[in-house]
Amino acid sequence: MRPEERPPNLPMISASVMLATIIHALDSTIANVALPHIQGTLSATLDQVSWVLTSYVVASAVAMPLVGFLALRFGRKRLLLACVAGFTLTSMLCGAAQSLPQLILFRVLQGAFGAGLVPISQMLLLDVYPREQHPQAMAMWGVGVMIGPILGPLIGGYLTEHFSWRWVFYINLPVGALALIGIMRYVAEKIVDKNRPFDFFGFFLLSMAIGVFQIMLDRGESQDWFNSYEIIIEAGIAALCLYLLIVHTLTAEKSFVAPVLFKDRNFTIGLGISFFAGMVMLSTVALVPPMMHDLLGYPVIDTGLVMMPRGIGMMITMMLVGRLSGKVDVRVMLLVGFALIGLSLWQMTAFSLSVGAWELAHTGFTQGLGLGFIFVTSSAATFSTLPMQYRAEGTALYSVMRNIGGSIGVSVVVAEFTSSHRGHHATLAENISPYRPSLNIGVLPAPWDWSTTRGLALLEKEVTRQAAMSAYLDVYALVLIATIAIAPLVFLIRVV
Repeated sequence: MRPEERPPNLPMISASVMLATIIHALDSTIANVALPHIQGTLSATLDQVSWVLTSYVVASAVAMPLVGFLALRFGRKRLLLACVAGFTLTSMLCGAAQSLPQLILFRVLQGAFGAGLVPISQMLLLDVYPREQHPQAMAMWGVGVMIGPILGPLIGGYLTEHFSWRWVFYINLPVGALALIGIMRYVAEKIVDKNRPFDFFGFFLLSMAIGVFQIMLDRGESQDWFNSYEIIIEAGIAALCLYLLIVHTLTAEKSFVAPVLFKDRNFTIGLGISFFAGMVMLSTVALVPPMMHDLLGYPVIDTGLVMMPRGIGMMITMMLVGRLSGKVDVRVMLLVGFALIGLSLWQMTAFSLSVGAWELAHTGFTQGLGLGFIFVTSSAATFSTLPMQYRAEGTALYSVMRNIGGSIGVSVVVAEFTSSHRGHHATLAENISPYRPSLNIGVLPAPWDWSTTRGLALLEKEVTRQAAMSAYLDVYALVLIATIAIAPLVFLIRVV
């Protein structure tokens, strides 16, 4: 009996596609902590080595919109096998790279192959599981997607510290091999549309809009945003390509993005919620570790350990949502998720320089609970009313929106932190004067003696620390406001 004639082995299919999802999710963050070691080994500057991360993200963002067409044109199983094999091979090449240009080239290829792993995995699970089990399937898939930003820094830090930075790439080899075996053995191919035309112009516009926009976000902070001609040009190109794409989509007979997708209310609302989930998930992940490491003095390994309850919270609610499916209104579960995220952010706005590991862990756990509710429930609701023939394109767009949300979220919070830090530092510095009685020599602690160079340096350091903490609190408040603003979208979802 051929594989496509056998009844689906749901546990093994789930395990195989989960492995494919996990290697992509891990690689989106696992290399971050290894950058200083890569920089030293390959004799690169800080700006040059940052392209190890940027090249991966940009290549993945550009290639992801192509996934829907390729899955229909060549078959989802063939495409997933090609993506896993290519991702595993390029991971090995990244680990063996002898120069920075080599590493960046292999990271571009790794990102291009990795672009299909998440949407195809989601598509397969939605296809093989019956509609009533979609929440459980999305719960399992969500664990794989969410585990990367949580465990990536911890695993990357451990491998880099105890072995070599090259092992953050080599770790993908056994996982990729297992995924390949499982997919070949248990996943059946689906009838494909071999005559499906390809809209080259639409793909070019979408790729340019996403790719240039991603580069703008990655380069914006270092180039002082719109004070730089580079950023202005990139923003103009991205906006022009997006405008032309919208016009082309609405007027072309066979456009790259089917306009009918956006007539489905649940799908359109789901894209907005996916955008928000990516924004909150990645923006807070981008803020909390540097706050702990640079401001509070936590070692890299301890930072990863304190961040783990966030992932545990997500996994708990992802499993819980599967059991509550069909018994509780999806809108109620989404509102609970928004409320938990809002509660955690409100608690984070009360952090101080004396915040302990327990406060950091339990706020992260609460936020993880909320993200788990939102991620799984919105994934199931987004595709609950979408016709099956549009699922390939839909899952690719869903992943694109989550990634763009994360990119925008990270860029916005980093820019807000930098601006707020400068403002708070200037305000605090203005109020430090030897003419203030509370700052007279003899009143201040001995290390801050105004009459010594060391005392002045320590006083400046303390002002910088206090300004940085105030800036972090401002950013957490900004994300809280965004959470409250996006929550009403829940009431637009149609329950089926």
